[in-house]
Amino acid sequence: MNKRILIALTSHDDLGGVERTGYYVPEAAHPWEVFRKAGHTVEVASVRGGEPPQDGFDPADPVQAAFLAAPEAHGTPRLADLDPARYDAVLYAGGHGTMWDFPDDPGVLRLGREVYERGGVVAAVCHGPAALVNLTLSDGSYLVAGKRVAAFTNEEEELRGVARVVPFLLADKLAERGARHEPGPVWQARVVADGRLVTGQNPASAAPLAERVVELLAERRA
Repeated sequence: MNKRILIALTSHDDLGGVERTGYYVPEAAHPWEVFRKAGHTVEVASVRGGEPPQDGFDPADPVQAAFLAAPEAHGTPRLADLDPARYDAVLYAGGHGTMWDFPDDPGVLRLGREVYERGGVVAAVCHGPAALVNLTLSDGSYLVAGKRVAAFTNEEEELRGVARVVPFLLADKLAERGARHEPGPVWQARVVADGRLVTGQNPASAAPLAERVVELLAERRA
């Protein structure tokens, strides 16, 4: 059965004054491809709408090229303008830009809360879990409290050279919210599913994470 999946992107393009940033293209493109091959409808939106800033594009990757050639990757609607009831799953793609605009954006938080509370799947990869650090449920509890998660690690942030540039360390912030951060080896695929919350550690985790989302959606219709 066809499901509707939203890929949420950052609109922030400044990595602390050090360099330009945005959403990490493969972390949107590879899940987009997995979801479409599974027969699902995929929509793309961003925090501010319009043309989301890009980072990490590899023109030699045909999946990334196909994604950027698709109309849904451009002229995106604002997350705040969308109806969460339309979606069976939301995936927060990464990229360093998310560290600035995901944590406190009302559209980001509302979509995750309502999709989850309606029985849908909430997924986030790499820096995408920045969407989860302030995401509370209707009872006021953090969605990640008591749940196993993966996210970009402190070590990977150090190796990337921006551990002192980002506004917070993602793994530490998730732990502060009560999550059980379970890191894997640096730069290697690591996906953690705890119920209907699915998180991935880094860019290598994007496609495997999407495959797990597809499995969970299949289980929902069984």
